[in-house]
Amino acid sequence: MDLVHAEIEIINGGDLEMVRRNLLDQDDVKRMTVTMLVDKGAYNLCINEEIQEQLQLPVVEKRKGMLADGSIREYEVVGPVEIRFKNRRCNVDAMVLPGSSEPLLGAIPLEDMDVIIHPQRQELIVNPDHPYFTQMSLKGFRKG
Repeated sequence: MDLVHAEIEIINGGDLEMVRRNLLDQDDVKRMTVTMLVDKGAYNLCINEEIQEQLQLPVVEKRKGMLADGSIREYEVVGPVEIRFKNRRCNVDAMVLPGSSEPLLGAIPLEDMDVIIHPQRQELIVNPDHPYFTQMSLKGFRKG
């Protein structure tokens, strides 16, 4: 299988909250579009230090993560981050990789946005079974 990349919009979630509270103008929200490696083997959204610096995302914690070679390292986790792909969006925290490392779109945001890798075209697409929505409706949900 070839490597799959996708254009993902990354937005400072704190800025979006300030817009909702009328404390910041929509034009001042820090955002950027980034080509990311779609990596179902990674769990989280992983950005690099350059992206974190540009978006001015605050550190919320430090967390250990395992690399593909099996080594374990501690990384800063920043957030909140809103990511968008086509008609999908989700809010996540992101692990910060060193320097200009390639950003990764992992399994958690992939599942949350209900997007898949098209096997023949080798590209990220909106799930064709659910082209217009990303989350289950709570209509008809019953407790118990």
